[in-house]
Amino acid sequence: MKKANTANYRPCKVTCACGETFEVMSNKDEINVEVCSKCHPFYTGEQGRVSKAGRIDKFNKKYGFDKKETA
Repeated sequence: MKKANTANYRPCKVTCACGETFEVMSNKDEINVEVCSKCHPFYTGEQGRVSKAGRIDKFNKKYGFDKKETA
């Protein structure tokens, strides 16, 4: 019978472009990523507000609901 041919699963250091580092389990020694949960717009709360505000403004312009006219 053959021996189990499994990868060497060990702790791995992940480094983000923003400078954040953390450890995960992997078969690699080191991983470099561009975005992480500390700098990604979805997790920081920046992305959701921007897209919603744009859709609301587009709707108001399309149907003539300007804040200047109603005030």
